[in-house]
Amino acid sequence: MKNLTTLSLTLLISVLVFAQDKYLTKIGTINLEASVPSFEEVKATNEATTFILNTANGEFAALVFVKAFRFKNALMEEHFNENYAESDTYPKANFKGKLIDFDLNKLSDNQETLNYTGTLEFHGKIKTLEKLPITISKNDTDQIILTGTFEVSVDDFDIDIPKVVSNKLSKTVVVTFNFNLSKKQ
Repeated sequence: MKNLTTLSLTLLISVLVFAQDKYLTKIGTINLEASVPSFEEVKATNEATTFILNTANGEFAALVFVKAFRFKNALMEEHFNENYAESDTYPKANFKGKLIDFDLNKLSDNQETLNYTGTLEFHGKIKTLEKLPITISKNDTDQIILTGTFEVSVDDFDIDIPKVVSNKLSKTVVVTFNFNLSKKQ
């Protein structure tokens, strides 16, 4: 019984110590835009992204449910899910990587720009992202705020754009993100 109690206490302490190194959100925001001038805006927002940051080593991971992207036009949203993202076949996107030179103790309410490397998995394909800038700060309520932008090509993810709409959609998608992370309890 004493061994079981000792083992249980050790596991509990390990979990608590491990959890102290994590900041996360389940309501992170990701925006996609593939608009072309003079045509209808092609833009979507996903406000249900889970993002976790390991403050011990700067590693991060995000999980995005593809069907959670909302367009202002319902038909555009339907086409995105059925024809381009094929969200029934590929329901999730993953974004993971590492912040370069991350140090939790140096964060303040002053925004700082770091670089990160990582991978984006979408539509069954993986794209490597290298040395991209990310803005980071820590506010007075102990939240870590991460924002950034990057671009990807639809060709990197084997997404076919039909010729009939090819002049209305950019082949380059601008991805912006904003994550307000709180310490994991």
